[in-house]
Amino acid sequence: MVKRTTDGWHGCPIRYSAAIFGDNWCLLILRDLMFKGAKHYGDFMDAGEGISTNILASRLAKLEDEGVIQKHPDPEHGKRFVYSLTNKGLGLLPAMLEIINWAEVWDDQTEVPSKFAKELRKDRATLTRKIVDDLRHTND
Repeated sequence: MVKRTTDGWHGCPIRYSAAIFGDNWCLLILRDLMFKGAKHYGDFMDAGEGISTNILASRLAKLEDEGVIQKHPDPEHGKRFVYSLTNKGLGLLPAMLEIINWAEVWDDQTEVPSKFAKELRKDRATLTRKIVDDLRHTND
């Protein structure tokens, strides 16, 4: 079992969040789960970020231990697992959308599709509900 990274880090919301997401890998795993359809270990390895297998395994275990993601045996392939967001993980979607919005404005090399950015700025609540509904439907 992985030691919870938030032990002793409660109280300050920035400190608590930094204990869970203190490096880029956790945020990229969440990105892949929320926006890129990742479900399996191999999906994260193939995301093009160059994460090593030991770091990926460590960050998946950390996020699972913190209750942000969960894994279940894949019903189609008994030797692998399906990763999905928990309700706690889904609760991060508005923050992730805000980060995307901020980066789309300030990163002159952004990869955010303009259609997505427009939809995000036009009606964030509807977009958030649609993404959550899609993720819940995919994970059923």
